[in-house]
Amino acid sequence: MIETKDIESLFSEQLERIENQGLRSKVVQLWVDLCHQGGWRSVEELFGMPFTLLTDTKGISFVEHTIAVTEGAYALARAMEKAYRKMPHPINYDRLIAGGLLHDIGKLVEIESDGQGGFRKSLYGRCARHPVSGAIEAGRAGFDLEIINIIACHAKEGENRPQVIETVLIHQADFATFNPLTMLEKGLLIQS
Repeated sequence: MIETKDIESLFSEQLERIENQGLRSKVVQLWVDLCHQGGWRSVEELFGMPFTLLTDTKGISFVEHTIAVTEGAYALARAMEKAYRKMPHPINYDRLIAGGLLHDIGKLVEIESDGQGGFRKSLYGRCARHPVSGAIEAGRAGFDLEIINIIACHAKEGENRPQVIETVLIHQADFATFNPLTMLEKGLLIQS
């Protein structure tokens, strides 16, 4: 079974940036809880899980995607702070990193093995997409509404909805990692 130490090791660099120890622990615990709920038994299984079923991920795993989105949103926030003479809105970095690590947490219960070496939507996933299931589970775990907003509104469910700035950054990083793959599949990605 996946344990606290496994999640802490997977995301050590990102977790170290969360200054609030209580928040850091809650992020890790939700990962452990949803790994158990979704039937994920090992870190190797997590690295075998694609980050989406909507397109060919070219071998990019759920874990790799989570790190890329978290790091991408973090880098974008830092670039804004460095470039802008005056920030028009403050960025809460604890919230940003926690939200990045949790934005797709619902996929741990949305995706399951198909028993034949592939993956499919689980019953939970067919009933509620990962932004909804992730927000539900984060709410049950006692996360603040702003982090629930990141999870619930990072994808199409958040279009034209009020969002905290960290949601906007996570959304942009998420689609920057997803869109090139769908464009590649459709022959729309220009590669020179």
